[in-house]
Amino acid sequence: MRRVPTVTLVAGLILLVLVLGMISLMAGRVWAPFSAWSDRTDPRWAIVFLLRLPRTILALAVGAALGLSGAAMQGYTRNPLADPGVLGVSAMAALGAVLTLYLGSAASQTWVIAGGAMGGAFIGVLLLMALSGAASSTVTFVLAGVILNTMAAAGVSLALSLAPNPWAVNEIVNWLMGSLADRRAEDVTMALPLIVIGCGLLLLTGRALDALTLGESGAKSLGVDLAATRWLLAAGVALTAGASVAVTGVIGFVGLVTPHLLRPLVGARPGALLAPSAVGGAVIVLIADILVRLTPAASEVKLGVAMAVVGGPFFFILLLSRRRSLA
Repeated sequence: MRRVPTVTLVAGLILLVLVLGMISLMAGRVWAPFSAWSDRTDPRWAIVFLLRLPRTILALAVGAALGLSGAAMQGYTRNPLADPGVLGVSAMAALGAVLTLYLGSAASQTWVIAGGAMGGAFIGVLLLMALSGAASSTVTFVLAGVILNTMAAAGVSLALSLAPNPWAVNEIVNWLMGSLADRRAEDVTMALPLIVIGCGLLLLTGRALDALTLGESGAKSLGVDLAATRWLLAAGVALTAGASVAVTGVIGFVGLVTPHLLRPLVGARPGALLAPSAVGGAVIVLIADILVRLTPAASEVKLGVAMAVVGGPFFFILLLSRRRSLA
């Protein structure tokens, strides 16, 4: 496939984001044309600016966070299967957030659930780094992800089985399925600064990721501080994945799918893939959120469920292609 200059690709994706953002503000069970945006007496004005605008902003932010973190983890590990969801980071973030829901802490302080999610994500990243060591093989990271996902699933199941009342169970289950429905401006205020900081940290790793394509010895010879890169990656993924999970629940496969879709257009250099993956992730989540709103069903399909329906087969095809290439 023909390569596209990074600046051109990012500019095209940003233009697509703007178009999709406008559609996101209009689309839903109630269609809100431009004429309703400027008329405060129109009931649709409140739907656009109080419900759909925070939802659209969060879709863009969460998509960018997950796409960028997936590209950074794939570049650091030199592993095309790396992703916060596949490798258990999102599951660990979910476990941290579920514990705050189980203990009832999130009801009184909205920032507590974000702290729990980021703490879980940070622990998950550190465990991955510790398990990887000097050899970042596909088998090592997939097994580490299986371990983290299993641990997190066991913790969540324990919280569900010991929940003090059915309302807590319902709240945890609905949250785990992942959704952008009914998000408010307060959720944007809480998550957006953390996502921006996390994305900034991940973008700083671009030069180091390019150098790591030569191996750790080659990167050191080019003056790359591998310890600093490791901590930048850990902090960036913890902030992006943790803040995203805190406001939307678990939305998987965005970080896995986005870099693979864009890599043929960008090339093999991991640093050049970071910015396009951020914007591409925003495009994917925004499209998915628009589609789930337009689903002709009694209740809206959860965004996390919709992404799993798409991401599962993609992951399966990716594994088959890897097996053929290694055969």
